[in-house]
Amino acid sequence: MPADPLLTSLLTTASVRVGLLAETKADVLTGVVRLAASSPAVRDAAQLLADVEAREATLSTGVGDGIALPHARTAGVTETVAALVTLARPVDFESLDGEPVCLALLIATPEGAAGQHVRLLGRVSRLLSQPGVRDRLLEAATPEDFCAALADAEAAL
Repeated sequence: MPADPLLTSLLTTASVRVGLLAETKADVLTGVVRLAASSPAVRDAAQLLADVEAREATLSTGVGDGIALPHARTAGVTETVAALVTLARPVDFESLDGEPVCLALLIATPEGAAGQHVRLLGRVSRLLSQPGVRDRLLEAATPEDFCAALADAEAAL
């Protein structure tokens, strides 16, 4: 079994957008899925969005501290994809802590990749719990800055 991909191999400057204009949670989900859809691994962006929205309907993926982790196991992708947006203005995401979201990281895995899906979400949690990582990611002014901060954080794990 191949090793799980590192987040830095999934998130490139092409899959990161800094300063997305969004007014609602639906806008954020649509924006991050649209960004992910540029990957050749996304075979059905509409299915991906529907599965992300269905997952979101069960419980908000706004995990707190301004971060949302929308995710899904979906037939809409052929392999694991990720996309990330920082928001121009915080958006209400019905987060667990009641605070608006400033950053949304999408992880989508094929339907049969439940183990990898859970391990990636755990890795993201460990990354974001490192001191200063969240602030550095939110302060990134460009996709390149964001990817550099992410690479530093992942190397420190």
